[in-house]
Amino acid sequence: MSNQTLTRMDLTEAVFREVGLSRNESAQLVESVLQHISDALVRGETVKISSFGTFSVREKSERIGRNPKTGEEVPIHPRRVLSFRPSHLMRDRVAAGNKR
Repeated sequence: MSNQTLTRMDLTEAVFREVGLSRNESAQLVESVLQHISDALVRGETVKISSFGTFSVREKSERIGRNPKTGEEVPIHPRRVLSFRPSHLMRDRVAAGNKR
């Protein structure tokens, strides 16, 4: 398993090489796309990227949790959580990468 992380700068560099925009324009494009995705998620919309996956926001209701150390019951407040479901194509692609 690799310990590398794909960063915004890596995405910007890829856009620069593949599309031919300037580095500045590539950075603005990456930032714009990420901003549109995050804005949609903040509004509670689902973001579906074909052949990649679906990002969605789920509302989790209040529930009672337990402190594992003391056994004390503690309320867990309602919250919104981000979830991601990879597409079948992405799952297959990742699984194929494991067969090295």
